[in-house]
Amino acid sequence: MIRILIARKLLFLVLLLPLFALVVLRFPANAAPVYQLTPFPTPTPGPDGRIIYIVQPNDTLLRISLIAGISVDELRGLNNIIGENIIVGQELLLGLGGPSQVTPTPGPSPTPTLVLPTPTTQPGSGTLCILLYYDENGDSIRQEEEPSIAGSAISITGQASQVSLTETTKSGLDPQCFEDLPQDRYTISVAVPTGYNPTTPSSYALELNAGDTSYLDFGAQPNSQTQVDAPEQPVERARSPIFGIIGAALLLVGAALALFAGRYLRR
Repeated sequence: MIRILIARKLLFLVLLLPLFALVVLRFPANAAPVYQLTPFPTPTPGPDGRIIYIVQPNDTLLRISLIAGISVDELRGLNNIIGENIIVGQELLLGLGGPSQVTPTPGPSPTPTLVLPTPTTQPGSGTLCILLYYDENGDSIRQEEEPSIAGSAISITGQASQVSLTETTKSGLDPQCFEDLPQDRYTISVAVPTGYNPTTPSSYALELNAGDTSYLDFGAQPNSQTQVDAPEQPVERARSPIFGIIGAALLLVGAALALFAGRYLRR
């Protein structure tokens, strides 16, 4: 009985073998795909020392952290990443390292330039001598014998030095000098007194440099009205010596007559 059962199973297997072979031949088995990893470029520090990795296709935070040798949390903290949100082409900071080595190209040595300090010009001072003179002949040129007109005002004003001077003219033949005036451009003017007409310009602009001594003459003469109103000077008449001798002789004759008359009357 046992032999019969074994024979039936063997027969059943023999009948199934062709069917199994037919199925295998009709539907061939597919080979398991080979898992391919995307290449991981070795990042190098940039000029600023940062190590940057650019996300490639099929990259994950876990893969990048394992290859870079840092934890996923550290990778998230360096790049402010929440969850697994990374995209292809994204730059990820992996850490900081030394700057990339750059071999300098030798060039010509710079030639040192000697820079000398620019000397600063120190301001100096000068002297102004001014005279308001009586231009007697009206030629606008001061003669040595033409004196000063007293009682007039002289004004001196500097542009940059803020010098402002006022002085009253004095009588005499010498000008009035203003010493130690700062180097500057000055405007000098005189006030011609009442009754006078100026024979020269009454204002003048002058550049006074350090060490200069400049002379300015301003002329004026009485106007026609002043000359008419001036009191006439008494004219002293010249006395002839002849009239003196005659007068003395008359006095002597008179005295002799008086003496003779006195003697005559006594007789």
